[in-house]
Amino acid sequence: MKEPSTLVGIVLALVAVGVGMVLKGASLISLVNNPAAYLIIFGGTIAALFVSFPMTEIKKVPKLFKIIFGGGKKLPTKSEVIDMFTNWATLARKEGLLGLESEIPNIEDPFLRQGMELIIDTTDSDFANDVLLEKISAMQERHRKGALIFSQAGTYAPTLGVLGAVIGLIAALGNLSDIDKLGHSIAAAFIATLLGIFTGYVLWHPMSNKLKLISRKEIEIRQIMVEGLLSLQEGINSRQLEHKLNVYLTPDELAKKESEQAN
Repeated sequence: MKEPSTLVGIVLALVAVGVGMVLKGASLISLVNNPAAYLIIFGGTIAALFVSFPMTEIKKVPKLFKIIFGGGKKLPTKSEVIDMFTNWATLARKEGLLGLESEIPNIEDPFLRQGMELIIDTTDSDFANDVLLEKISAMQERHRKGALIFSQAGTYAPTLGVLGAVIGLIAALGNLSDIDKLGHSIAAAFIATLLGIFTGYVLWHPMSNKLKLISRKEIEIRQIMVEGLLSLQEGINSRQLEHKLNVYLTPDELAKKESEQAN
């Protein structure tokens, strides 16, 4: 697993809630012996998502889970992208843009490969800029929809927890004459609330935030690529290009890059 933080967070949350329940004197068995609560929370959340989103978006959920637990697609670092464009700028100054055609088969990233083909095929920098930015915008919208699924799940789950509690209390009212059953029914009622709040604010909302962060990271890399591609098309030299793209680096990243170059 490339990105263990999601799994680490879930395990820590389960341990925290479990230990907290034990310290408060609550029985962990009550969490297991309440299938109705799981059905209401998980089944209800899934049902609400099906109502909210078209099937084309729902089908993407397994892929989104893979991104959440795997950290998203493998992308070059910002420093690697800058070094790559610096080398290409040197080649382009010697052989022109057509000299970069030999580099295209070696580019693994589809966005970068298509961008390189675009700047070689057209001399209109405005057209190239519009096309590349539209690609980023379309990607950003796809990512937004994916994160929205999880943020909506995080909204539905706590409310369904309240619904589960109401259902449980209705059952409890039917056992007023039996104190043992009454206590069990009330405890079971609040298990649904616990599950709703836990899944909403420990699972679904944080997963939505992780998707947004992964998306922002990819968008930033794409923006560096666009700036680099347009700069290659303009024909600026490698040193100027490096200075231009270094603005995307944080002070720590820039210091690390300069240290590596010095060595």
